[in-house]
Amino acid sequence: MEANLFSAPLFAGITEPELQQLESCLGFSLGSYQKGEAIFHSGSPVSEAGLVLSGSVRIEYNDFWGNRSLLDVAKPGQLFGEAYACLPGEPLLVDVTAHEDAQVLFIRLPRLLEPCEKACPCHVRMIRNLLAVSSRKNLQLSRRTFLLSSHTIRERLLSFFSQQRLLQGQNPLRLPFDRQQMADYLGVERTALSKELGKMQREGLITFRKNEFFLHETGEGDTTYKKDKT
Repeated sequence: MEANLFSAPLFAGITEPELQQLESCLGFSLGSYQKGEAIFHSGSPVSEAGLVLSGSVRIEYNDFWGNRSLLDVAKPGQLFGEAYACLPGEPLLVDVTAHEDAQVLFIRLPRLLEPCEKACPCHVRMIRNLLAVSSRKNLQLSRRTFLLSSHTIRERLLSFFSQQRLLQGQNPLRLPFDRQQMADYLGVERTALSKELGKMQREGLITFRKNEFFLHETGEGDTTYKKDKT
C-alpha cells in the first residue's frame, strides 16, 4: 500500500503547484528502509518529521532494562516524529524502526514554523494541518493512557475492545497488531494476554481468529466465530 501525498492529512487542501513550492521551501528528502531497520534512535535529536509513503513504521519505548512498550504503528499517509522536530535539540524518548519494508518522506518542520519570506498561503494551510494531526495524536495518547490506568488484563482488554468498536464502527474488529504487539500496546506479558483472551472466549465474551475479533453482547454465550450480516 502506498500513500497519495494529496490524501495525507498533512497535505489536505494543498495543490500540486503548492506542494512543489513547499518542497523548495522546506526541503523534502526520501528514505527507504528494510524491515527492522532503525529510522530514529532514542536519545538523538531530530529536525525532520517522517511521513510514511509505503509500508509501516513502529514507534516504541525501550527502557534501560530492555522492557519494550509499543506506542504506535504509522501506516501510509501518517506522520511520525513531528513533536520532536518542532522542538530542535529535544532528545527522542522513543525508537522508530521499519515495521515492514518502508519508504519515508522527511520534512524539515522547523522551517515551516519560521516566517515565510514569500508569505505563501500554503504555509498557513500546512501549519493548520499539522495542528490537526498533532491534536488527533494527543487523543490517541489519551485513549492509551485510559487503557493503562486499568489494573487488570481483563479490564484493559475490555476497554481496548470497547474503544476499537467505537472507532471502527463494525463487528468483527480488525486489529493492526499481532499478539506480541497487542501485549506491548497494553503493557502486559504475551502469555498472560493469550491466557486471558482464551478465558474471555470460553466465557462467550469474544471469538477471534488471528487479528479479527468478534464482540458478543453479554449473555449471548455463542463462542462460534461469526461476522455481521449487515
